[in-house]
Amino acid sequence: MAVQKSVLYLDYNSTTPVDPRVLETMLPFFTEKFGNAYSNSHAYGWIAAEAVTIAREQVANLIGAIKEEIIFTSGATESINLAIKGVADAYSGKGNHIITCTTEHKAVLDTCASLEKKGFDITYLPVNHEGMIDLSLLKKTIKPDTILISLMYANNETGVVHPIADIGKIAKESKVLFFCDATQAAGKIPISVLTENIDLLAFSSHKLYGPKGAGALYVRRKNPRVAIKAQIDGGGHERNLRSGTLNVPGIVGFGKACSLANEEMEMRVAKMALLRNTLEKGLLQLKDVTINGCKKNRIPNTTNLNFKKIPGSLLLPRISKKIAVSAGSACTSASQHPSHVLQAMGLTPEECKSSLRFSIGLTTTNEEIEDVIKELTKIITALRTDTAE
Repeated sequence: MAVQKSVLYLDYNSTTPVDPRVLETMLPFFTEKFGNAYSNSHAYGWIAAEAVTIAREQVANLIGAIKEEIIFTSGATESINLAIKGVADAYSGKGNHIITCTTEHKAVLDTCASLEKKGFDITYLPVNHEGMIDLSLLKKTIKPDTILISLMYANNETGVVHPIADIGKIAKESKVLFFCDATQAAGKIPISVLTENIDLLAFSSHKLYGPKGAGALYVRRKNPRVAIKAQIDGGGHERNLRSGTLNVPGIVGFGKACSLANEEMEMRVAKMALLRNTLEKGLLQLKDVTINGCKKNRIPNTTNLNFKKIPGSLLLPRISKKIAVSAGSACTSASQHPSHVLQAMGLTPEECKSSLRFSIGLTTTNEEIEDVIKELTKIITALRTDTAE
């Protein structure tokens, strides 16, 4: 089914279009530079390997790491599994306690649930009505057998940013490893794994204008040197941590996307924040519309709005004909269940279903935002009139 050009896209947290500059960089590696990066006996392999090395450095630079600390994967979900399960397997002799949060992405929550079935002790920290954790509770939750704290950088539904540097400091002082799912933060706000004391960090190419099917896991090599156990065996690729033929075109594109994000960070943040604020200003003028989550600590492109007293069964179907938005995470959109993130913040199931996530991208224009405001004003006004009768 073809997408109607009249449908305005504001679901960039779900996925982004490939930047034309990224695509241009990738194309040769589908054709004349098609070599396997691990074919080390001829020029085709050498060229591919060199391209992967360059990309590895570009990816590392985005988060303040070094290239030797980057493991390429198929995406953030695989990186998350490798990080959490890899640490669980490697450090099971020290302990079996892992701390995470109720508002984490399902990739984290489902991975932790899988470990619980194997006997691991998982603590799920609550959040307040703004989606923020209590740092004092985090400190109290750490036990002698705690081996990992797994807390995301920015929430995919609300955009709320955790106090990562403070969490990293707590983990460091407690000698507990800190893993961060930075899928929604990478490329949108500055990240420094060293100054923020992050030991493992996952993110994905297609969230920052690179291709789908490429992701990375940062694994700290010094102070401390983090050990993880591979979850995929066969061939010893990626320093024996993730076997499998490398997706060279995808990795090259991922690297270029990270390089562009690094170079353009300040401009991107300013543009997206301005458009997001314009959208909020326009929609908050409507009756009974509120922001879900902390207004101060969040990524610049995301807002989650609650359209009170409008049934969710009417809201998204009416809006989706004109505007591409989300009622939650793309990874859970097939489910009819209310958002677990919003419920953890204290919203009722009905309020969750009456909430929408709007995420802005680099190609979003001010004219599009104005069109969205006008279109939503008409739709919401009509729905309120219909439900009042």
